[in-house]
Amino acid sequence: MDIAQVPFGHFKGEPVTKYVMTNDNGVQAGILDFAGLLQSFKVPTKDGGMADMVLTSENLDEFTNNGFCTNRLIGRVAGRIAHGEFKIFGKTVNLEQNEGENTLHGGTNGFYNHIWHVDDTNVTDDHASITLSLTLHEKDDTFPGTIHVTATYTLDDDDNLTLKLGATSDSDTVFNPTNHTYWNMAHADAKTVDDLILQVNSQYHLAVDGGKIPTGEKVANAGTPFDFSTPTRLGDALKQMASTKENGFDDIWVVEPSLTKPVATLEDKASGRKMELFSDRNGLVMYTMNSDDKAVYNHGQVHPHLGIAMEAQTLPDAPHHPEFGDINLRPNEKKEYTIKWHVEY
Repeated sequence: MDIAQVPFGHFKGEPVTKYVMTNDNGVQAGILDFAGLLQSFKVPTKDGGMADMVLTSENLDEFTNNGFCTNRLIGRVAGRIAHGEFKIFGKTVNLEQNEGENTLHGGTNGFYNHIWHVDDTNVTDDHASITLSLTLHEKDDTFPGTIHVTATYTLDDDDNLTLKLGATSDSDTVFNPTNHTYWNMAHADAKTVDDLILQVNSQYHLAVDGGKIPTGEKVANAGTPFDFSTPTRLGDALKQMASTKENGFDDIWVVEPSLTKPVATLEDKASGRKMELFSDRNGLVMYTMNSDDKAVYNHGQVHPHLGIAMEAQTLPDAPHHPEFGDINLRPNEKKEYTIKWHVEY
């Protein structure tokens, strides 16, 4: 096991560092102190090389010059909050509205727009880890209270990358973070995720309005393009979504939380590379990068459906739908959530 440090450009004039964790099998995870960003997740290939499982760039600007939150940590609250307002224990909170009338991914100054403090790095015989932290005040992101967040990435010799996200606050607030990494483990010049095979442990997805805000209704996946209960070629599902406004998925699946049984599995049959996703929360938001915005994506390539974001979280807009889950964080309470990825190659 090993951790190396590499300079990785500057953000708002401040230096950014990449921390590269390598396990004894040669698997590498590159974490930036900027946004806790998973810059790379490399595995050995059968010909002796290395392949990245995620969309990536060696240029920090290609991560920061677009609105897609590529591979960053997201919070305080992932997804959309309707009308940028909610009530918490009887008090109405008004947030910055950064997507029309809604608040998206914690607003413009959320977790994804800061350099985090590196609290600790640790190497043992069978794992390496890095712990980052961030403190945000109400004046920073318009959410109530001062929140202190920690994010610990751990790579082990069983080829698991685990992310633990924890928070405390000095007053009532909300906490529903995620990681916004885009995946495509196919060969390096694959232009889409079409040939990847996806399976999701889900029977329902959420109905949404025109602004992608959940209505509260759960819709059965069976018989729809949202049904990934058995391994399904992504291109076949995307073809059924071609007539939608999005030309792809930007949607919410209700999943069975588990840290022992995969919530979702994504596989490239041609290379044998596979990722299993585990989560202790009930939502999985998937976005198939439907835009052809020329800002970034993967080493300068630009193609719709080049990658798929798989965001594990509590179901979005939970403050307006208590049945979706409790994302409230009380003073002196600590909440912690876990996302784990297991890779095969």
